[in-house]
Amino acid sequence: MSVRLQPELRNQLIQFGIGDWNACYHCGTCTAICPLSEKGFLFPRNKIRLMQMGVKDELETSVEPWLCYYCGDCTKSCPRDANPGELMMSLRRYLTSKYDWTGLSRKFYTSGVWELGFILVFAALVVIAFLFLLPAYGFKFTTELTAQGGVQVNAFAPWEYIEIFDWSMAAVVALLLISNILRMYYKIIWKDGKTTVSIWTHIREFWLLIYNFVVQPRFSKCEDKNYWLSHWFLMSGYTIMFIVIVVYLEWFQTDEILPFWHPQRTLGYYATFGLLFGLFVAIIGRIRKKRIKFQFSHVSDWLFLIMLTLTVITGILIHIFRINGMAWATYISYIAHMAILVPMILIEVPFSKWSHLAYRPFAVYFQQLKKHAVPRKSNQ
Repeated sequence: MSVRLQPELRNQLIQFGIGDWNACYHCGTCTAICPLSEKGFLFPRNKIRLMQMGVKDELETSVEPWLCYYCGDCTKSCPRDANPGELMMSLRRYLTSKYDWTGLSRKFYTSGVWELGFILVFAALVVIAFLFLLPAYGFKFTTELTAQGGVQVNAFAPWEYIEIFDWSMAAVVALLLISNILRMYYKIIWKDGKTTVSIWTHIREFWLLIYNFVVQPRFSKCEDKNYWLSHWFLMSGYTIMFIVIVVYLEWFQTDEILPFWHPQRTLGYYATFGLLFGLFVAIIGRIRKKRIKFQFSHVSDWLFLIMLTLTVITGILIHIFRINGMAWATYISYIAHMAILVPMILIEVPFSKWSHLAYRPFAVYFQQLKKHAVPRKSNQ
């Protein structure tokens, strides 16, 4: 049975950053050199062929794009300069939009106006909340310092109110991301009506999900070990900061100036270091463009890096100004920090770059499930 090229697929994929895939003539060098490609899960060549043929359903049920960590070896070895590594990255953007039932991921990846507009609207709502909503409930800016000489952050941004907002935002983001992961599961595992996976297999292999999220071990198979380190610092720094802010805000947002060695400060300093280290590697790499993986950047890549950098910088400024008794500088930095942080989380976690942190370990988990899948029993 012949399969015709579907022109609309090509046009759709181009919007996600995919270049000229026709340069590939399927020599197989990329698949042969990739340390992560294995029997039953071959890439990038196989996925490029599916794109060329326009086989949308099989592409959408693919787990392989998430198994690629973009070390760049395939692109460096390609005799046709087809850039298979970037093709896989673009395909991950496309798949992210297919998992997302709201359609927002597609809008954000393909339209700078949509993404920037979303950021500005939510940033404006955050500023309005601090300037008008909280003061209406009796909370206000104060230049009166604590007994230790620190700024009273909770006088205008009480942690109880911020915590309610944090939990509400986290719940919305979690529901969106979980629902998208369920759609990912449906496409990769359940949609294949020819095979089935037992409940016991789901339970037995679940440890891989946790292990791959925490350790990111597949990076170690790539030649460039330094990128694994920077990526791990970035991921761990963000995860720690997210947990501290959402779960332990009462402990973290205190007006008391704690000792330097206190866990509240040491965790904050580690998270800041991890984020800055990862951001430095990513930004400098994209500016210098010496590594293959940094030579081709999508608009969404830069927007994410800029927003996360501004979030970290404003967070640092809040800490410096607060412990040094600079009230107005603290308040302004706090509002700016939240105005950047809130839209970044609402965009990046369920719809864009940060969602990849969830999709990758789930992909490894789903890969194992597919390995243990057995043919469905016929009802006939």
